[in-house]
Amino acid sequence: MQSIDQQIRVLVAKPGLDGHDRGAKVIASALRDAGFEVIYTGLHQSPEMIVNAAIQEDVHVVAMSILSGAHMTLFPKVRELLDGAGANHILLTGGGIIPVEDIEDLESRGIGRLFGPGTPTTEVIDYIQDWFEDQETS
Repeated sequence: MQSIDQQIRVLVAKPGLDGHDRGAKVIASALRDAGFEVIYTGLHQSPEMIVNAAIQEDVHVVAMSILSGAHMTLFPKVRELLDGAGANHILLTGGGIIPVEDIEDLESRGIGRLFGPGTPTTEVIDYIQDWFEDQETS
């Protein structure tokens, strides 16, 4: 499916205490099926663990799934740690149950597009591919 010379590497992460990972697994599977290389960190990851894994795995994208209501803390913390580690080139995106006003606030702080429940996986795939192609041409 993918017409890009370099394979897109995505880290799928479940931060915090949220134990519901079905959505993360569905996204990880859809991304793999689309030709992405996917690393799934598993449950209960701290922001530091996510950033360390992202850097060690040399990913292009970190996609976090947050259903616990901690999105206003976890997304900014991961973005801050990525930027502090010199990894500001990594796209931080994700999804979960996030109110529209919070999505707008997070996106204004440098978080990529955020997706809610019921979003078709093709929308996520297209977003990441478009972002990656924009990075390659700039």
